[in-house]
Amino acid sequence: MTNNKISGAEAVIRCLLEEGVNLVYGYPGGAIMPVYDELYKFKDQLHHVLVRHEQGATHAAQGFARATGKVGVAIATSGPGATNLVTGIADAQIDSTPMVCITGQVGKHLLGSDAFQETDIIGISTPVTKWNYQITEASEIPEIIAKAFYIAKSGRPGPVLIDITKNAQFDKIEFSYKKCTSIRSYNPKPVLNLEKVKEAAAIINTAKKPFIVFGQGIILGEAEEQLKAFVEKSGIPAAWTILGLSALPTDHPLNVGMLGMHGNYGPNVLTNECDVLIALGMRFDDRVTGDLATYAKQAKVLHFEIDPSEVDKNVKTTVAVLADVKESLAALLPFIESKTHESWHNEFKEKYEIELEAVINEELNPTNNKGISMGETIEMINIHSKGDAIIVSDVGQHQMFACRYAKFNSTKSNVTSGGLGTMGFALPAAIGAKMGMPNREVVAIIGDGGFQMTIQELGTIFQTKVPVKIVVLNNEFLGMVRQWQQLFFDKRYASTEMTNPNFIAIAEGYYIKAKKVSKREDLDAAVAEMMASKESYFLEVMVEKENNVFPMIPTGASVSDIRLC
Repeated sequence: MTNNKISGAEAVIRCLLEEGVNLVYGYPGGAIMPVYDELYKFKDQLHHVLVRHEQGATHAAQGFARATGKVGVAIATSGPGATNLVTGIADAQIDSTPMVCITGQVGKHLLGSDAFQETDIIGISTPVTKWNYQITEASEIPEIIAKAFYIAKSGRPGPVLIDITKNAQFDKIEFSYKKCTSIRSYNPKPVLNLEKVKEAAAIINTAKKPFIVFGQGIILGEAEEQLKAFVEKSGIPAAWTILGLSALPTDHPLNVGMLGMHGNYGPNVLTNECDVLIALGMRFDDRVTGDLATYAKQAKVLHFEIDPSEVDKNVKTTVAVLADVKESLAALLPFIESKTHESWHNEFKEKYEIELEAVINEELNPTNNKGISMGETIEMINIHSKGDAIIVSDVGQHQMFACRYAKFNSTKSNVTSGGLGTMGFALPAAIGAKMGMPNREVVAIIGDGGFQMTIQELGTIFQTKVPVKIVVLNNEFLGMVRQWQQLFFDKRYASTEMTNPNFIAIAEGYYIKAKKVSKREDLDAAVAEMMASKESYFLEVMVEKENNVFPMIPTGASVSDIRLC
């Protein structure tokens, strides 16, 4: 008689294949070894990327998910392997990134005994996951993994962690798989209320100074075309949060720029002068709103949002339209009147001219002879990428310069750590983005501080030969902290000056072509060479040591109090 039973470990692999997964990131260890043994057997169908640290696995999975819109997958062993995933999981949770993490665990009979490499990863990860579950019997594996993928991707996406005991990986089951399409008591998206849509449309149509602010919800909901149609029909100026960047092409005439602490002057100041504020797929983060006591108090606020918990959490709304934003915008469009709002647009243009004179011109075309600026480096990348690259930025000044000045023609092109602000994000995330979108150029923009937090992932690049372009903007400081110390702590540069290693030698040690630029006249040729390379490339640009990113809204200040210098 034929035995059709398979091990729980094999069931894990077959579940991933059933979900269309062909790429996972991870690091093996004792408690997850049965799954890795099956990965070896299925290596022609499921490609495993060996990272150099488990945090790198989560960030790579995030980069893959953000660039493709698919669920990223990371695998680790128990104990420190599992806890090393937590930063990336927390990052994915606050940035609504769909990810499934699978961890090994000690045998069921050892749970709670402080066995070797046992940690309560369920308890540890509960605050930073959309859902988590510990599997202790092999029979649970198909149903739980199906639920994991459904929960991670549906509604407002997020990370899910599945912890699988070692006995469950070894035990045998009759395998069958059914994709999950619903879960009792879990409602991933609210049912659209058409009356709320009509109510919002009536307010929009009578507005004199309406203003759209859009976030990553547009990208997650694949509502880019609906956003563009709404903006163009209504004639309303639209600004973006850093995670909403690229949902609307940066050169679109109705795209007025970036919101927030280092956003553009016009969008920030005029937030407090609009009469209707239309928030699309964004959560009114504190970096966008500044002082809530003064934020858009004159305006009627219309919030189009999939997650009911975000409505009225920070900003009181006049009308909330709860639904998938693609669905709600499609429903809104027929009720919107065609307008141009020319005089209102002129106010944004006037503010832009002020910012251009006070900030942008000097940043993109420096005349102070203090060294290469971060802004002109980003502009040089724009020239050679023609706005078609995926830009993956780390966290710090360089991130704000990248978000302010990078040009994008298509969606899912800006990948960065938003809510958690995780230094070390960019290098592994760029690996995931490039593997997910191999036909697009991927450029990682990283500071000298953040680069050293995950520098070991150069080994992953070397082993996989993934052709990522890496740009380190080296100012020999933890630049953003230094800027705050300069502006608010009387230039007491406490523990922010960096004594850096020879980055070129390190990159070349991983057999990655590398070049260092210290002079402005060499920048163009170096960026051109990097972008033309068919292999991975490391470019270190020595930038001005004490260059600050402006405009800036000090923490707790009103968006109207934005500083230009």
